[in-house]
Amino acid sequence: MSCEPPPAKRQRNEDEPITRSEMWNSDGSVILQAENTQFRVHWSVLARHSSIFSDMQELPQPADQSNVDGCPVVELSDDPKDVEYLLKALYIPQKTLPLSAVGAIIRLGRKYDFKDLFDSAVARLMSKCPSTLEAYVLYDPLRTTDNAFELYDALEFDIVALASENKILSALPCVYFHLINNFELSYLFDEIRRPDGTVARLPSLDLQRCVVAREKLLAKQFQEGYTLGWARKWPFDDCAKSRCRTKRESIMNWYLEDSELAALEPPTRIGGGFDQLCTVCTKHATESTVAGRKKVWEELPSFFDLPPWTELKSGM
Repeated sequence: MSCEPPPAKRQRNEDEPITRSEMWNSDGSVILQAENTQFRVHWSVLARHSSIFSDMQELPQPADQSNVDGCPVVELSDDPKDVEYLLKALYIPQKTLPLSAVGAIIRLGRKYDFKDLFDSAVARLMSKCPSTLEAYVLYDPLRTTDNAFELYDALEFDIVALASENKILSALPCVYFHLINNFELSYLFDEIRRPDGTVARLPSLDLQRCVVAREKLLAKQFQEGYTLGWARKWPFDDCAKSRCRTKRESIMNWYLEDSELAALEPPTRIGGGFDQLCTVCTKHATESTVAGRKKVWEELPSFFDLPPWTELKSGM
């Protein structure tokens, strides 16, 4: 898929030969045709999963209805590759999919009311771009080995495009944060080549959101009540050990000097851990980090100039 707006639909070339897709069931009862590609499938399967095709099946066939091997031909104004992805998901479910397949299932699932397929594709996307902190249980969830979709260079750029084009805006805060937390800013300005040779780039609005949010988060993480607020100003008076003070200062300096984001870091990853703090300070630092991380997550959409989580989730 592309990060640019999708190109205009290619008109069917009447002189181009009709080809059969891999999705050709010899006992199928209907032919779907997208451009010059035909798919032989079953009315019963389509109708069971799609209210649109269920209604279509009930319509009387016109006298001049085209047919192949006795099967009616239904012409679709969709990309053949998208149709193939949809039908394969319907007939041959797979654990891992290309992101382009997920996008096709979302688009056509919504268009033809394949509700279960649509919901599963959105869930697949959201499993890697969660909208709750509870679901954000793995560090770097977009790049874990248990993949909902295939990994490749420019994946994050394409997820931004997919989520934006299909109004799945609740996926954006997580993927935006992934970009600013795991890549140098220079990467966001680059043109990234996909495995198929095409080039992806981050649209200017998304780039601006990421750059501005990173600066906001770098400052906010040291404010009182946020992830590292306790390291900047220790709000407790039950420890006076110099080693604890030194460790807190070193943690603050580490993130300040390197401009490192810690806004959503769990306590175990803050400054390499709290092993040099005493038991009392470890408890305070852990609890403060957990509370601050939660506060950052609740406010995460606002850093990217997006509506609150509740609005993002209800707007899909």
